[in-house]
Amino acid sequence: MIRPEIKDGIWRWREVLAALGLAGLGMWFAFASFGIMEWIGWAIFGLGIALAMSAAQKVRFQSLDNGPGVVTLDERRVTYLGPLDGGVAELDLMVQLDLTAASAWRLINADRTYLDIPTNAKGVEALFDVFIALPGIKTEYMLSVLNSATHAQMTVWMAPDHKPYEVLH
Repeated sequence: MIRPEIKDGIWRWREVLAALGLAGLGMWFAFASFGIMEWIGWAIFGLGIALAMSAAQKVRFQSLDNGPGVVTLDERRVTYLGPLDGGVAELDLMVQLDLTAASAWRLINADRTYLDIPTNAKGVEALFDVFIALPGIKTEYMLSVLNSATHAQMTVWMAPDHKPYEVLH
């Protein structure tokens, strides 16, 4: 009954739609009530808008196509299992995050070891929560670099008190 591409789009944006529904419910309470219920309605409206903005950032991070490999996250360890390569990255040792020209996240450790994870690997959306927890990262900058058409390696985040360097291949 519903075209598959519309169904997939609704499913992809489901968290944003649910948050906007919560904001609508809050607005209804705010306008249909008075006293304390009016204030609770405005609080629910604000919460819904904040959740919608956060969910929209997460949707912008997700890829539409399925790429090679699988990403898993276990506590503070990211594991990537690809068809040709793979590895493990300890997030406590990470000092730099780059987006490579080949559309892969490069997680660089202090000892210059790194792990490349394609931006369209299965399960890569789990990295969004990891990346926004990095101290001082600018989420909008990360998303703009990810969605830009540039084909050059760009540094997205660097640990405080760390000098940038290129990884030797």
